[in-house]
Amino acid sequence: MIALKTPEEMYQYCIDNELGTGMGCGKGGAIKRFNLLIQNLKDDENVYCVFIGLHNYKKQTKSNEGNYAYALTNKRCIMVQHKLFGVSVQAVDVESITNISFVKTGIYGINGIGMICIDTYKETFNVAVGILEVENIYRLLHETWDNIRVSKSNVNNNRITISNDVKSPVEEIKEYKELLDMGIISKEEFEKKKKELLNL
Repeated sequence: MIALKTPEEMYQYCIDNELGTGMGCGKGGAIKRFNLLIQNLKDDENVYCVFIGLHNYKKQTKSNEGNYAYALTNKRCIMVQHKLFGVSVQAVDVESITNISFVKTGIYGINGIGMICIDTYKETFNVAVGILEVENIYRLLHETWDNIRVSKSNVNNNRITISNDVKSPVEEIKEYKELLDMGIISKEEFEKKKKELLNL
């Protein structure tokens, strides 16, 4: 997985993967939302999948909360939007997500709306997106979620393996550096382990 680091990279990711940029939200609006998203990341957090959609969508005739930027990171699913006064930021831990699905409504899947559903232990987030983009968003979101879960599982297994294998300090530092680069451990955890292995 490649981490997306700038609003421009996030926007280009949406264009390259045919994810759209939300309902009536052009390039400027997308960049603005992705910038807000970056401002709300934790130090050891990497963004792997982004999209824009109508937050907590109910029906075309009912009000929704407008276009939000969504990001799946190595730690959380983050949802952000500028409001008239301030910003709205919501986040759920990746471990709290129980399912990701999609629905298409409309006539023969061409005239209608797509819905991404992110289920958590506590609530479900319904995100309206373009009907032509919904399957692409679902595929990338689900692949990223699966990869993050496998990475977290492998880290736990690697910690057991690392402690049982006899390796040189240099080999172990390399393994921990890979975990740092993947965003699985923080820089502080890496530095602590490095000092420990080098007996500093």
